[in-house]
Amino acid sequence: METLLNELKEKVIETLNLVDITPGDFDVDGQLVGGDLGIDSIDVLELVMMIEKDYSVVIDNKELGEKVFRSLRTLAVFIDQNRSKSSQ
Repeated sequence: METLLNELKEKVIETLNLVDITPGDFDVDGQLVGGDLGIDSIDVLELVMMIEKDYSVVIDNKELGEKVFRSLRTLAVFIDQNRSKSSQ
Protein backbone atom coordinates (compact mmCIF):
# COMPACT_ATOMS: atom_id res chain seq x y z
CA MET A 1 0.00 0.00 0.00
CA GLU A 2 2.89 2.37 0.78
CA THR A 3 4.19 1.98 -2.78
CA LEU A 4 0.78 2.84 -4.21
CA LEU A 5 0.47 5.88 -1.92
CA ASN A 6 3.86 7.18 -3.06
CA GLU A 7 2.97 6.53 -6.69
CA LEU A 8 -0.32 8.40 -6.29
CA LYS A 9 1.43 11.40 -4.74
CA GLU A 10 3.63 11.66 -7.85
CA LYS A 11 0.72 11.12 -10.24
CA VAL A 12 -1.48 13.74 -8.53
CA ILE A 13 1.35 16.28 -8.71
CA GLU A 14 2.00 15.48 -12.36
CA THR A 15 -1.63 15.25 -13.46
CA LEU A 16 -2.64 18.53 -11.82
CA ASN A 17 0.66 20.29 -12.54
CA LEU A 18 1.10 21.22 -8.87
CA VAL A 19 4.43 23.04 -9.26
CA ASP A 20 4.85 24.13 -5.64
CA ILE A 21 3.86 20.76 -4.12
CA THR A 22 6.18 17.86 -3.30
CA PRO A 23 5.23 14.31 -2.28
CA GLY A 24 6.24 15.24 1.27
CA ASP A 25 3.50 17.88 1.35
CA PHE A 26 0.78 15.21 1.28
CA ASP A 27 -0.97 14.14 4.46
CA VAL A 28 -2.25 10.77 3.25
CA ASP A 29 -5.13 10.92 5.72
CA GLY A 30 -5.88 14.62 5.26
CA GLN A 31 -8.75 16.05 3.25
CA LEU A 32 -7.86 15.64 -0.43
CA VAL A 33 -10.50 17.79 -2.14
CA GLY A 34 -10.84 21.27 -0.72
CA GLY A 35 -7.93 20.72 1.62
CA ASP A 36 -4.48 22.30 1.84
CA LEU A 37 -3.49 21.24 -1.69
CA GLY A 38 -6.23 23.33 -3.31
CA ILE A 39 -7.74 20.42 -5.25
CA ASP A 40 -11.22 21.26 -6.54
CA SER A 41 -13.97 19.49 -8.49
CA ILE A 42 -12.37 20.23 -11.87
CA ASP A 43 -9.14 18.66 -10.62
CA VAL A 44 -11.10 15.61 -9.49
CA LEU A 45 -12.32 15.09 -13.07
CA GLU A 46 -8.71 15.06 -14.27
CA LEU A 47 -7.77 12.60 -11.52
CA VAL A 48 -10.70 10.34 -12.41
CA MET A 49 -9.45 10.17 -16.00
CA MET A 50 -5.88 9.44 -14.86
CA ILE A 51 -7.07 6.68 -12.51
CA GLU A 52 -9.15 5.07 -15.24
CA LYS A 53 -6.25 5.23 -17.71
CA ASP A 54 -3.42 4.20 -15.38
CA TYR A 55 -5.21 1.73 -13.09
CA SER A 56 -8.25 0.60 -15.13
CA VAL A 57 -10.49 1.63 -12.24
CA VAL A 58 -13.73 3.48 -12.92
CA ILE A 59 -15.28 6.03 -10.56
CA ASP A 60 -18.61 6.49 -12.25
CA ASN A 61 -20.80 8.53 -9.92
CA LYS A 62 -20.63 11.48 -7.58
CA GLU A 63 -21.47 9.55 -4.41
CA LEU A 64 -18.64 7.09 -5.03
CA GLY A 65 -16.28 9.94 -5.92
CA GLU A 66 -17.04 11.74 -2.66
CA LYS A 67 -16.11 8.63 -0.68
CA VAL A 68 -13.06 7.72 -2.76
CA PHE A 69 -11.55 11.23 -2.82
CA ARG A 70 -11.93 11.81 0.93
CA SER A 71 -8.16 11.36 1.36
CA LEU A 72 -5.19 10.00 -0.55
CA ARG A 73 -5.42 6.84 1.56
CA THR A 74 -9.10 6.23 0.71
CA LEU A 75 -8.20 6.69 -2.96
CA ALA A 76 -5.32 4.22 -2.70
CA VAL A 77 -7.48 1.65 -0.90
CA PHE A 78 -10.20 1.96 -3.56
CA ILE A 79 -7.69 1.56 -6.40
CA ASP A 80 -6.01 -1.39 -4.68
CA GLN A 81 -9.34 -3.17 -4.15
CA ASN A 82 -10.71 -2.50 -7.65
CA ARG A 83 -7.88 -2.58 -10.16
CA SER A 84 -7.60 -5.57 -12.40
CA LYS A 85 -5.01 -8.08 -11.29
CA SER A 86 -3.22 -7.84 -14.65
CA SER A 87 -2.38 -4.14 -14.12
CA GLN A 88 -0.60 -4.73 -10.79
